[in-house]
Amino acid sequence: MRRDGPRSLSFYGLAAFFALFVLFLYGPTLTILVLSFQGPQGGLTFPLNGVSTHWFSRLWAGLGVVDIWAAFRRSVALGLVVMVLTVTLAFFAGLAFRKGFRGQGLLFYTAVASLIVPSIVVSLGIGLEFRLLDEAIKALAAATGWSLLQDHGTVMGLFSSGLGAHLTWTLPFGLLIMFAVFNRFDRAYEEAARDLGADGPRTLVHVVVPIILPSLVGVALFGFTLSWDELARTSQAIGGRNTLPLELQGLTTTVTTPEIYALGTLTTGVSLLVIALAFSTFLWLQKRRARRTLLPGG
Repeated sequence: MRRDGPRSLSFYGLAAFFALFVLFLYGPTLTILVLSFQGPQGGLTFPLNGVSTHWFSRLWAGLGVVDIWAAFRRSVALGLVVMVLTVTLAFFAGLAFRKGFRGQGLLFYTAVASLIVPSIVVSLGIGLEFRLLDEAIKALAAATGWSLLQDHGTVMGLFSSGLGAHLTWTLPFGLLIMFAVFNRFDRAYEEAARDLGADGPRTLVHVVVPIILPSLVGVALFGFTLSWDELARTSQAIGGRNTLPLELQGLTTTVTTPEIYALGTLTTGVSLLVIALAFSTFLWLQKRRARRTLLPGG
């Protein structure tokens, strides 16, 4: 709609406020991006001292005693496992809540309670729980003399306590998304499938999943990116091997060159790549559904 006449003063005030908000939101990321391309003699502040990819080369070669690429691989592996579990558990939990069962209210509030509790408290609680489990295993080994338990170290690790800590963060978001999806899901599609002779599993696979597949892609995006960037919940519950965010936090006090900015640019790039892949997948699914709808008998 075309607007006649000059814009009001409030419009320009709100536009300026929005521009400042966008600058505040993305300014730090853009600053790190620019500074990561400094020349070999560059420092941690402006002005730029040359433009090159020198610090990315240094990053590729490794950061001294810190095996940054091992931490990178650990974070990617953990993020993928968290993503798969978040999608699977949130999907079936959404189906269960859709059917209804006794105690569903209590279970729902228990699931989302971890969003209210401070992340560091959740991490401390998980770490304490696994330390108590270690003590119990050592006491059992001392009491029984079982050789299998004599060399026990710790049950804390990337895919035990670390995985559980990340799921306390990603699962509530996945569950809330699935609630929204199933609340507006038209049951007529399932009824039509049953009228045509499809049983429950076939209706689920061939009707329900294809319709909500874009939403499942969104849940997968949440699962991976929340795990990839998670710091507080990981800090006390990861065991002896750090994820990439923990290594990045540690390097902020020891690395005094733009290598730290190159690493920040890399981690941000991975997040943007995941978002782009998820968005592309979503668009492809939408176009695929539209083509199937236009086909005769689709």
